[in-house]
Amino acid sequence: MAKQDFYEVLGISKSASQAEIKKGYRKMAIKYHPDKNPDDKPAEENFKKAAEAYEVLSDENKKSRYDQYGHQAFDGPQGGGGFGGGGMNMDDIFSQFGDIFGGGGGGFGGFGGGGQRQARVKGSNLRIRVKLTLEEISQGVEKKVKVRRKIQAVGVSYKTCSTCNGSGQQMRVTNTILGRMQTAVSCSSCSGAGEMINSKPSGADTQGLIVEEETVSINIPEGVTEGVQLKVGGKGNDAPGKNSISGDLLVLIEEIPHETLKREGTNIHYDLYINYSDAVLGISKEVETVNGKVKIKIEGGTHSGKILRLKGKGLPSIERYGKGDFLIHINVWTPQELNKEQRQFFEKMSNDENFIPNPNTSDKSFFEKVKDMFS
Repeated sequence: MAKQDFYEVLGISKSASQAEIKKGYRKMAIKYHPDKNPDDKPAEENFKKAAEAYEVLSDENKKSRYDQYGHQAFDGPQGGGGFGGGGMNMDDIFSQFGDIFGGGGGGFGGFGGGGQRQARVKGSNLRIRVKLTLEEISQGVEKKVKVRRKIQAVGVSYKTCSTCNGSGQQMRVTNTILGRMQTAVSCSSCSGAGEMINSKPSGADTQGLIVEEETVSINIPEGVTEGVQLKVGGKGNDAPGKNSISGDLLVLIEEIPHETLKREGTNIHYDLYINYSDAVLGISKEVETVNGKVKIKIEGGTHSGKILRLKGKGLPSIERYGKGDFLIHINVWTPQELNKEQRQFFEKMSNDENFIPNPNTSDKSFFEKVKDMFS
């Protein structure tokens, strides 16, 4: 089933400002808040959808990728943003977006239970680069990479933080022109985890974490482009505490330049050089594309600069809107040196009427041909 458009979820237009996006999310979150809709599964799902939409659209980088690629930029374990790839839960939402309504810890105005939710500490993200060939981009690929990540050591134990009594929050009182204002902030002793280390094994750091190397499988969809960032949820560093959640592994895509092919979006360009005789007489040629070899026929009398178009032989769209084209640019190779016999032949032909340039109205310029091709 297709996912609902994020702008539709928040009831806003695609040209909405960040203030309008925040307002739209607040409206939907209040409408579907679990304290207002107890034991209402559809309302809970709508509440999660609104949080997922806001998580993407409130981030300019993620919003830009969503506007360009749609849900495909974030779907699956490699998604690159949103709760979708890492497993959304209510604690994540209250922890990350609770302050949008004022107060701390996920309080949503007048609704009771939300204000008491304990924030879950999330580990830091890790970032790696993965290089792909055009062939891998064309078909999609599974890459296995070795990642050194911090994980909770075996044998580490935690105790309730004595400063915040396990709530993860401290109350701060400030004086304002309106009087004394009380707000909740993360506990300074446990950083919001509600727990502190009780004991840790030898080799663990002060947070009870050790570094281990792990092989992570990354499913890269077909059609990705240079600079796209994918995400493997939960494969970043762990955070201390029994109720903490792991960070994410962020994967930046790099494209390895091809020796003979040049990419332009979903289209592939290839320069084919033929000799003068082949251009005059015509010839069949075998050309290597990103998906194997194809045989093409070059008609006799072909001019240098002619473009042959193999429809659908380019790269797939990351949005799954079909494939681009494979464009073959014909270049007639002019010999640099001639022997005596060859020179005499061309001198003889130079005044022959078949060798005198005679462009007619049916011959289009290079720019007209390109325009026709993409119109």
